[in-house]
Amino acid sequence: MPELPEVETMRRGLLPTIGGIITAVVEPDIPYRPIKIDPSIKEFRKRVLGQEIVAVDRIAKRVLVKLSSGDSVVMQPKMAGIAMISIPPSEQHTRVVFELRGAAVPRFLYWDRRGLGTVSLWTEAQIEEHLGPDKLGPDASIVDQRTFAERFGAIDREIKVAMLDQRVVCGIGNLYAAEILHAAKVHPSIRCKELNRSKWNRIHRETIRILNEAIEKEGSTLSDGTYRNSLNGEGSYQNQHLVYDREDEPCLTCKKVAIQKIVQAQRSTFFCPKCQAAGGLSCKL
Repeated sequence: MPELPEVETMRRGLLPTIGGIITAVVEPDIPYRPIKIDPSIKEFRKRVLGQEIVAVDRIAKRVLVKLSSGDSVVMQPKMAGIAMISIPPSEQHTRVVFELRGAAVPRFLYWDRRGLGTVSLWTEAQIEEHLGPDKLGPDASIVDQRTFAERFGAIDREIKVAMLDQRVVCGIGNLYAAEILHAAKVHPSIRCKELNRSKWNRIHRETIRILNEAIEKEGSTLSDGTYRNSLNGEGSYQNQHLVYDREDEPCLTCKKVAIQKIVQAQRSTFFCPKCQAAGGLSCKL
């Protein structure tokens, strides 16, 4: 967390910065370990000051603020980061501030409560090197059905674990993988090679639907309240979660059994043992 819907919400929230000229880069003096900023803040300033913001893009779970020089400010939120244009949830966790002239907003910033995220300045070649097709799979919110099934279908891993592999399809994290598999009625422990084409089509359909619905609702703000949109408001897709973080609560779909939790690849997985029964799914592509 944040996953694709939250990071896409950040991207859209930063659109008012387009056309602005970066006039200052401030690294606030705060009582926490600094995040990784690459290159050094001195070199960062040298390369971005006076540059115009020409676009704001997203690749997987990163926001890219593209500059007239061809460089991009790349923000990777990881566990608890937010790209914002408003007053942040707490000033002491503001990591980098970019002051602007000539934009619809006076600044944008990167805020990170846990300090695990990164802010980088990459050339087009570096973006290709780190985020190109050799490193990341196609975007999960727009990938076509055939590509989706072919990329996952030959993998001999549990489907939930495979969905977190950004090299296969990028953007899905722990939360949305659980919700997608529940909606598709697929047990998270089924191995990819055991699912037939019909099941892959259903998983693909629910992936596209859920990710795009979550984007429209500006992502999920969980009980810890860490994730906020660019204006420091909450997302609302958490109100539609059916299984995530609902262990021992009644399934909202079948209303017959309780949601269970298992651990896969050191991550918690939530599912309904009735709606997502493991039996009867085996069939090769």
